[in-house]
Amino acid sequence: MHIAEGFLPPAHAIAWGVASAPFVVHGVRSLTREVRENPESTLLLGASGAFTFVLSALKIPSVTGSCSHPTGTGLGAILFRPPIMAVLGTITLLFQALLLAHGGLTTLGANVFSMAIVGPWAGYAVFKLLRRYTVPLMVAVFFAAFVADLSTYCVTSVQLALAFPDPGTGFLGALGKFGSIFAVTQIPLAVSEGLLTVLVMRLLVQSSKGDLTRLGMFLAGKQQARAEADEKTGAVA
Repeated sequence: MHIAEGFLPPAHAIAWGVASAPFVVHGVRSLTREVRENPESTLLLGASGAFTFVLSALKIPSVTGSCSHPTGTGLGAILFRPPIMAVLGTITLLFQALLLAHGGLTTLGANVFSMAIVGPWAGYAVFKLLRRYTVPLMVAVFFAAFVADLSTYCVTSVQLALAFPDPGTGFLGALGKFGSIFAVTQIPLAVSEGLLTVLVMRLLVQSSKGDLTRLGMFLAGKQQARAEADEKTGAVA
């Protein structure tokens, strides 16, 4: 998904940077408030950022000028909400551009918009919707990570199609080509990321249940009891 350094036309690179900036600024304020009001969250924040950094560094060559990989943003989005994930994702992308030659500084805005903004918001929306209807926590976590991953690549396909429309079929033709190429590797990766995120969440439930309760991961009262019963039924089945 990381679009390579210098691959986008200058006007596109600037436009995506301008579009991303307000989300990152808002995220910095949210992150500062979270650390100030809940300093005990620092360790979990660091773990969420590290999870994103490690997963998104595992790249597979894909579309020219880009690549396929897990994103790791779903976990941080559902724990701390998307504004904070925008900051963690931006830091991840910046360090990868500078230290790993993965992505780039000129394409940072475009990569931030797809991986650190749209992906977390899409995953978070799915998570909240499923939990609203008392879907078991781990099922909601899986689909949040799955959607956060795939939506990132949908946006990257749009970004590349806007920059490089097909000579014959224009934007839509290019979008179909980029999207179909990404799909070959990204759908299996999204499933794998969903399963890995569930595993990590299970470990957090065992080791940091107090923090997760404070962050609102668990349903209240009868809703929680019903969701837990559904999880047990699924495990037996």
